[in-house]
Amino acid sequence: MKKAGVLNRSLCGAIAELGHGDGVLVCDAGMPIPRGPAVVDLAFTAGIPSFADVLDGLLGELVVEAATAAEEVSRVNPETARLLAARLPALVFVPHDRLKSLSAEARLVVRTGEATPFANVLLRCGVFF
Repeated sequence: MKKAGVLNRSLCGAIAELGHGDGVLVCDAGMPIPRGPAVVDLAFTAGIPSFADVLDGLLGELVVEAATAAEEVSRVNPETARLLAARLPALVFVPHDRLKSLSAEARLVVRTGEATPFANVLLRCGVFF
């Protein structure tokens, strides 16, 4: 049994399958989930688990070389915008509709229980060397 890091077996397995350049969409409970990518749905109740907690757990496991979020987050959900800016220095903003289109190319979608608008980010995996 693992003693630290991500403990969810489905998520651990999905993380282990990721490679350089793969996309991981971390999303709130309301984000449309595209057909195609593997999905690990962690949502339990509204707000649980939070977007911040899931993002932090994933960032502890992944090398991230780039990230994309909806530009609307800055105006509508400034707390999440600050969180993203603090955790992801290579963050780029695009219109929400563009983020939804890009999410179809993700290899993995991790759905949280977050119940605030635009709490979504598409991570691009890097390499550790």
